Amino acid sequence: MSPQRPEVGDLFRRFRARLAAEGADRPGVSARPETDGAAVVADDQHATAPPQEIATRHQTARPQGPSVPGDTADQPARRRGRRRGGRGGEEVRVPEAEFTSYYGRPILKGPVWKWDIAAYLFTGGLAAGSSLLAAGGQLTGRPALRRAGRLTALAAVSASAVFLVKDLGRPARFHHMLRVAKPTSPMSMGTWILTAYGPAAGVAAIAEAAGVLPRHGLLGRASRALPSVGHTAGLLAAGTAPALATYTGVLLADTAVPSWHEAYPELPVIFAGSALASGAGVGLLAAPPAQTGPARRMAVAGAALELYGAHRVETRLGLLSEPYRLGRPGRLLRAGRLLTAVGVAGALLGRRSRTVGAFSGAALLAASVVTRFGIFYGGVASARDPRYTVVPQRERVEARRGAGGTST
Repeated sequence: MSPQRPEVGDLFRRFRARLAAEGADRPGVSARPETDGAAVVADDQHATAPPQEIATRHQTARPQGPSVPGDTADQPARRRGRRRGGRGGEEVRVPEAEFTSYYGRPILKGPVWKWDIAAYLFTGGLAAGSSLLAAGGQLTGRPALRRAGRLTALAAVSASAVFLVKDLGRPARFHHMLRVAKPTSPMSMGTWILTAYGPAAGVAAIAEAAGVLPRHGLLGRASRALPSVGHTAGLLAAGTAPALATYTGVLLADTAVPSWHEAYPELPVIFAGSALASGAGVGLLAAPPAQTGPARRMAVAGAALELYGAHRVETRLGLLSEPYRLGRPGRLLRAGRLLTAVGVAGALLGRRSRTVGAFSGAALLAASVVTRFGIFYGGVASARDPRYTVVPQRERVEARRGAGGTST
């Protein structure tokens, strides 16, 4: 009777044990780590051990630390669950979504406008405020105030035209926008407002040259006709000035930029107040204290509107108020509030001092500049961060769902 041959499994186990023992005896060679949970069989007795004991040894031979970077103690169970078709494995949680977009790009395409449009916002308001100042000087018999307002208005609207054409790229594009008049488009209406305001402000400023023209001949006739023509043109420019001062606020609010769009009630108020304050600054700088009464009243009214609107956009909009409080926009708007307060205080307290009046006028002009730039850069910042687009949208969706559930 031939001896009983060992089974193939026993032969394989012995072969593995011999390889492991030889590898451990060689210098510089270590046995293969048992990272898969299988214990190395050392002898035939271990190979023939009961299944329960082998399973116990496998459990004690499992390494305690992670076997691969990022592995944890409960991941083998999840892997076994996946190998069994997902039965018995732990649920893998998906991380919270971040406010990013595809390929790292913002959700909204940010405004392509540069600093020249922010300067255009300021010069347009300065022109409007100066025309109102000139009308006040004209109606109250203050020639220095009238002259300063008219000349400043012409210079400011000319600068506005330069900034606007620079943004458009070609002067012909401004002309092409006059082909239609679209009341629902702030840009179209703004083009027509500038078209009506510019010539009136120009004629009113030219009328200030009547005093230096000869008294006889053709130029003498022109010098005698210019005051009445300038009077009419000045009033026409002043009548168009409120629309010029506020349409830029409507233009910004009509975009998809979150912090501009949600501030649609406040932006025209801020820009109107800033225009009045800048016009008052011109009067305080250029006119003697005896003629600056209308300028001081304009400064108080403009400061009240500007400070009220700026406070609203920084507190009423919730998350969308954040861009107006942080970073460069926040610093600019805070500086604008401080300069406005200083300018108004100087205008009221330094009524008899030309130096204090000039200082107050400069502070009001600087406040108008930084306020316009702060509003501009605040909107740009809100367009760059996807959070200011996603979170308000989700809040509106939840509000509509809540309203629908309540109504049902």
